[in-house]
Amino acid sequence: MRFENVYIESLGYHLPKNIVTSEDLERRLAPLYEKLKLPFGRLEMMSGIRERRFFEKGVFPSQVSSLAGEHALSKTEVDRKQIGCLVSGSVCRDFLEPATASVIHHNLKLPNDSLVFDISNACLGVLNGMVHVANMIEMGQIQAGLIVSGENGGPLVDTTIETLLADPNPSRAKIKSAFASMTIGSAAVAVLLVNKDLSTKGHRLMGAVGRAETRFNDLCQGNEDMGMGAGSSPLMETDSETLMKEGCQLAKDTWEITQSEFGWKNEDVDKVFCHQVGHIHRKLLYETLGLDLKKDFSTLEYLGNTGSAALPVTLAIGEEQGALDKGDSVALLGIGSGLNCLMMGLEW
Repeated sequence: MRFENVYIESLGYHLPKNIVTSEDLERRLAPLYEKLKLPFGRLEMMSGIRERRFFEKGVFPSQVSSLAGEHALSKTEVDRKQIGCLVSGSVCRDFLEPATASVIHHNLKLPNDSLVFDISNACLGVLNGMVHVANMIEMGQIQAGLIVSGENGGPLVDTTIETLLADPNPSRAKIKSAFASMTIGSAAVAVLLVNKDLSTKGHRLMGAVGRAETRFNDLCQGNEDMGMGAGSSPLMETDSETLMKEGCQLAKDTWEITQSEFGWKNEDVDKVFCHQVGHIHRKLLYETLGLDLKKDFSTLEYLGNTGSAALPVTLAIGEEQGALDKGDSVALLGIGSGLNCLMMGLEW
């Protein structure tokens, strides 16, 4: 997919104030650690995640997505009446029906002629939403579109810990399958895409390349409560090692097509933002793709894995901290369970 008329006009985000360290989580798991003679400090050592953030109990995805959306809208002169589509791309939703996007649309006071819907695709929801909105802008159907996500990992982490502690027959293997759930954090993000005639920043979205290896759909699966609102008890089981290995292989195949699509060589890429998983995954991904790790911008150390918000919120923080220069060729590398991979190119 190639785009000539689509630009990122603004990025907004919202982070929880409640900071929970990996040490905090291990203190809660102390009885299990002691029973199985597990060394403390392993969670941060194996993941590279020092801390993550959780929203307070009772906070709904629509609330924090709306805050991120307002942040993005406050950074532009684009009138919200010009927004022709709103997409909520988070795993977490207020409820199964109606679309969480309908609540966000109301909160943001967007026009009645906007298209309003949710997209669910694990950690790729926001990027998939960007593709849908970009296609509509490229075809001249809309002038601007907003993609948001509000991921709250607190319930998943709490339920995982409670389940592990209540297990009458604990084992290292059971902890291993729950490890990925302990890396999850919370964040909300918003991406405003516009037609080039509305762009004041000049950050062009060049296009996107997607690949799927759905034979690996069983490597990371959540229960029926995954993504739902207050009162849910989500659980997720993950084969982290195989997921990392096969995910990086899929990323390699996708990256080769991406390079061909954009006429890039690795040395042509100035900055890279990828899905935030852990430092071992990050190192293997860059080695597999042959990219310079120095070009990476990382937030996993203090945000953890925030699902569909992870990559775009890292891009937003990178922009805020001055990591991007005018004219940079920027690669966005998205990988999600399923397995699915979606990569994008930006001319900053």
